[in-house]
Amino acid sequence: MFEYMGDRISNALKNIRGMGKITEENIGDAVREIRIALLEADVNYQVVKEFVADVKEKALNAEVDKSLKPDELFLKIVKDELVALLGGDYVPLETTKNPTILMLVGLQGSGKTTTAGKLANYLRKKHNKRPLLIAADIYRPAAIDQLKTIGKELNVPVFSEEKKVVDIVNDGINYAKENNLDYIIIDTAGRLQIDEALMGELRDIDASVHPHEKILVIDGSMGQDAINVITGFNEALNLTGCILTKLDGNTKGGVALSVRHLTHIPIKFVGNSEKMDGLSEFYPNRMADRILDMGDILEIVSKVEDVIDEEEAKRQAIKMKKGTFDLDDFLQTLNQIKKLGPLENILKMLPQARKMGLNNISIDPKEFAHIEAIIQSMTLEERRHPEILKATRKQRIAKGSGRTVEEVNRLLKQFETMKEMMKKMNNGNLKLPF
Repeated sequence: MFEYMGDRISNALKNIRGMGKITEENIGDAVREIRIALLEADVNYQVVKEFVADVKEKALNAEVDKSLKPDELFLKIVKDELVALLGGDYVPLETTKNPTILMLVGLQGSGKTTTAGKLANYLRKKHNKRPLLIAADIYRPAAIDQLKTIGKELNVPVFSEEKKVVDIVNDGINYAKENNLDYIIIDTAGRLQIDEALMGELRDIDASVHPHEKILVIDGSMGQDAINVITGFNEALNLTGCILTKLDGNTKGGVALSVRHLTHIPIKFVGNSEKMDGLSEFYPNRMADRILDMGDILEIVSKVEDVIDEEEAKRQAIKMKKGTFDLDDFLQTLNQIKKLGPLENILKMLPQARKMGLNNISIDPKEFAHIEAIIQSMTLEERRHPEILKATRKQRIAKGSGRTVEEVNRLLKQFETMKEMMKKMNNGNLKLPF
């Protein structure tokens, strides 16, 4: 998401690059480009109008620091205004109450039930919580079965009964307390549109159990109508936050730039894949960096910390430094990298990813499987001493892995090149081409 908008803003900066100072004339084209980019991303017109006016005013009144060029200063102003528009500060989820009660609400098709599972997964991994999912959507066919399937996949308990919704929720909370479960996620029913029956039921749950968090799950591709939906739910429930889903596709993302400014409701998470780990905390500063193609290194670090074994990483780093890193270590590293998810998603978060074309790279997961199959077809001695691999051994490995001898040779050559680069980096002899 945001790629097109970010590219338009980056192009806008070219109009003032090389200029001696910022003037109304030389930022005119840049401001127009930004206005068009935001409108085309489906950002609310009033929000666009205020944003552009604020950027222009601050740019014209800014004192150019000697350490910053005019285009760098303008970029800083645009980024600061984007951060403010997105909410300014990160607003964390409530996790201190025992048990904490969170009620998920939203329209049908917003991804609410899947998001319930993602939240349970997040809370367990990130905050060491013991979550309970309560199936309070008794109207949508298979909604309870879907939640139970998710619970089984995550090994998270799901509470369900054939009673009135408020009774189900209260019984579920009692069940959580009896079983020392400390975070309760209520998956409520949705409708195709806001109606009094839906709101009445949600108000009844709210009045009965007083959730600590009331989170609206909303489809990030909804466009302008999203604000009406958020406002409708907020007037009935006094929401504590929202989660934007489906931001991994061709979503324009304009709702993310409109929601906080128009409703004052913080975005707490964004859904960026269908997988159970496809939920990211929403940091306005980091999101602004991604829009402007400055990358999101902190998100990469967060992902790595979640899945990479620290002790194993240290052990392999020592072996790299000593020059004893072998194919068995490489296989271990490969298995750790696979836990990060699709590598193209990581590449997109690198600074200047769009400029370098990394956002359009597609990495076939089969390539990893082929490498894995080749290494696993080797004996432990061959992995640790690949120099002993002669023609007959390579033929056996190729046959055992279902690959060709040429692929085996290519892998060995790439591995030797990588080892040589590591050696040069550790000796300080690697000259970078810039």
